[in-house]
Amino acid sequence: MRLWLCVFLAFTATGLHGQELSAQRPDPRPDRRLQRRLDTLVRGFHGDVGIYVYDPVGNRFAALGADTVFPTASIVKVGILIGIMDRIRAGALDYHQRCTYTDSLYLKEGDDILSNFKPGSTIELSKLMMLMLTISDNCASLWLQGLAGGGGQINRVLDSLGFTQTRDNSHAPGREAERARYGWGQTTPREIVHIFDQIVRGQVLGADASARMLRLLGRQYWDEIALSQIPAGVFVADKNGALDANRNEVAYVNDGRHPYFFAIFTKNNADTRWTPDNEAWTLTRRLSSLLWGYYR
Repeated sequence: MRLWLCVFLAFTATGLHGQELSAQRPDPRPDRRLQRRLDTLVRGFHGDVGIYVYDPVGNRFAALGADTVFPTASIVKVGILIGIMDRIRAGALDYHQRCTYTDSLYLKEGDDILSNFKPGSTIELSKLMMLMLTISDNCASLWLQGLAGGGGQINRVLDSLGFTQTRDNSHAPGREAERARYGWGQTTPREIVHIFDQIVRGQVLGADASARMLRLLGRQYWDEIALSQIPAGVFVADKNGALDANRNEVAYVNDGRHPYFFAIFTKNNADTRWTPDNEAWTLTRRLSSLLWGYYR
């Protein structure tokens, strides 16, 4: 796995097929064959769906409701990650500094690892970031949100990077209405894919920060939805999120031959069950399987 990761990082550093990656890609062209397959795939779904698929090799895309704003659920943690990395880059935080846990961070709901810590326990900032992204630990996420300066500061960082639709609505003065409507965070399928694309290309807070974020996003515990349809030896940077009526996932898939990005967001879902056969999770698996076969 380490050998593959080294090969992968060299691949992303030099660009697709060994070519240098330019600062700006030309506007992608629609992939009409894939578009027809997506239209068929979502037919009959009981809820609202947004999908954006981007093929950087052919510079093509397919989309359904890709500019619709959706609740992020735990995908809000991608923005928190960027906010923390901005603080590290500025020297206000250190990736390996130790942080002290207090009972004010305790969450009574859920089975987060961090909320079972004893007050006074310490943990490295890097491990907090791993817990936030790998197992989606909410206690770690709230702690990191505070260390990043709160949702308002995270949004200022996102805005400075040109991301105008992705927002953290928690501890963000003036966003109370958005929080009531979307919850912790909001984004669009197209923009979250653009964020992943720019991380892969080393353009979010610089090459070093982007590479570190990519490694963190490549350690995903929740692998039974989209990732279940991708061979285990393939590198995937992924984040998912779920609420009763929302099931979302965004991924970058790279087998060394034909990388691709996709995001699927759902809201107002009729099926709110927390079982593997939930309609939105089933749709996500079907999309992931379709794309893996399509780009082979």
